Amino acid sequence: MRPPVSRRRPSSEGRVYDADLTPPWKKQPPVPEVPAEPGLVVEEPGTGFCGAVIRCEAGTVTLEDRVGKHRVFPLEPRGFLLEGRVVTLVRPAPSAPLRPTRTASGSVAVPGARARVARAGRIYVEGRHDAELVEKVWGDDLRVEGVVVEYLEGVDDLPSIVAEFAPGPDARLGVLVDHLVPGSKEWRIARSVTSEHALVVGHPYIDIWEAVKPSAVGITAWPRVPHGQDWKTGVCRALGWPSENTGAVWQAILKRVHSYRDLEPELLGRVEELIDFVTAPGEA
Repeated sequence: MRPPVSRRRPSSEGRVYDADLTPPWKKQPPVPEVPAEPGLVVEEPGTGFCGAVIRCEAGTVTLEDRVGKHRVFPLEPRGFLLEGRVVTLVRPAPSAPLRPTRTASGSVAVPGARARVARAGRIYVEGRHDAELVEKVWGDDLRVEGVVVEYLEGVDDLPSIVAEFAPGPDARLGVLVDHLVPGSKEWRIARSVTSEHALVVGHPYIDIWEAVKPSAVGITAWPRVPHGQDWKTGVCRALGWPSENTGAVWQAILKRVHSYRDLEPELLGRVEELIDFVTAPGEA
């Protein structure tokens, strides 16, 4: 007697199937992927348009032909000819961000430079806003040179402050004064500092705000404020800025300062002069 025939189908367990059911003879050979770098000249075979890549965005590439005509094509597999060969254009890998070659002050940047141990010498400025502006533009330079900037909250006591600091060959002192013009109170105070190891210089502006170019903050000129009126408050009222919080207004102004190009030359020259003085040879 013959054994019963099993009607169960053989198990497919353990078999691996290729998801691509295209017959081997119909499969197209792989083609190289080429980054669509600007300037690369390719042809779109469907239209015959030949041009250089000028832009590559998500899913599209823009070509420019020899007469300046632009065409946008999708980035499809096998979509272009490069020197007669079929290729697939792909978006170029993002390039690494360029290191700045200049600091905000315009000096040559020193990549990877560590801050120097602070010198004994110092630069004094009148107020906090002055210090913040100097840090914004010259901060990188000052750290490389090891120069510390401090603020005085006014210059009325400058002679006694200089005497207490006791500047010397290895501890020079530079002072930046607002509104340093002949005949002003600041001018008279500055003249009373006589140490050869202390340098007092200044700019002609009543307040450090005015050393920021008007174009940087979107105005045509800084308003004239009547004598005897608080300058910052008068400026804010004249320009329609909130005069009850001049500190917040200053922070908005400071955000508009990106480099030395946003400052008046009368300030730039004086700060550079102080840095040179404090870091002159012979200072430890």
